[in-house]
Amino acid sequence: MPSMDIVSEVDAVELSNAVANTRREVDNRYDFRGKNVEIDFKDKQVTLSADDDFYCQQMVDVLRMNLSKRNVDPGVMKVDEKATHTGKTFSLKVVFQEGIDTEIAKKLVKIIKASKLKVQSAIQGDSVRVTGKKRDDLQAVMRLAKEAELGLPFQFNNFRD
Repeated sequence: MPSMDIVSEVDAVELSNAVANTRREVDNRYDFRGKNVEIDFKDKQVTLSADDDFYCQQMVDVLRMNLSKRNVDPGVMKVDEKATHTGKTFSLKVVFQEGIDTEIAKKLVKIIKASKLKVQSAIQGDSVRVTGKKRDDLQAVMRLAKEAELGLPFQFNNFRD
């Protein structure tokens, strides 16, 4: 029986490249000259620090643009609402979400069942396993998952016959 996994992952290499490109662009931009700005990247979490809240927001925009250039969906970014003010610096934390939450997975399974396709779907941790008798049904599920606006980009792994 053909099967596949629906997951939501971030490519760590592309993420690292996007952060490095953001650093380079911020270093070369005229409006950031003379400003104390830092970009720290650890464990799929980016900390943006600057002298002013405005510059933190500008760095988020630059990071978003560089993620788009590297084919990483900026929808996986979770940015703090307000910059944290400590001493002379403001800092924003940007976390990249991986895995499918149980609420979103339940909605996805509900959408698959409502489509009346002859497939079975089951939540397995932070992914959704879909099995069916035909490859065409699984490809229809792929289309459904991409068209569903659930706030996450989906990838499809382990496509087996």
